[in-house]
Amino acid sequence: MILLDNQDRSLWNRDQIAEGTALVEQALSSRRFGPYTLQAAIAAVHAEAPTAAATDWAQIVGLYDVLMRVESSPVIELNRAVAVAMRDGPSAGLPLIDALLASGELEEYHLAHSARADLCRRLGKTKEARASYERALSLTQQEPERRFLQRRLDELPN
Repeated sequence: MILLDNQDRSLWNRDQIAEGTALVEQALSSRRFGPYTLQAAIAAVHAEAPTAAATDWAQIVGLYDVLMRVESSPVIELNRAVAVAMRDGPSAGLPLIDALLASGELEEYHLAHSARADLCRRLGKTKEARASYERALSLTQQEPERRFLQRRLDELPN
């Protein structure tokens, strides 16, 4: 597993990204689009950024706002919360994730706990980060994800 922040974007196929982006723009301009087009638009914003730091998080949050109106789900809300955290900082995203977890709908979803752990880690809330990473680990079945989460947990200060 390689996070977007750690990927070498010089290896990405810019011709394919341009082609995909053009198709997304065409679909959006038709005004007859659904959730998959919006998800493709979010992916296109990620792909167009020359670096992770240059990602247009405001546009991504806006696209998630539209997606929430078209097809709301707890996972889409979680993704929007992460985008808000990337746009406005972890202290803005953490309450959104906490509210989702409190609702119970994502209690068994390892990525919700992993996202919470990351925001807590970034805020220096080590004890909370540790608990969330441990919960995510307990729910994760895929070995690459387990290794990633364990590495994050091991990197936390005591």
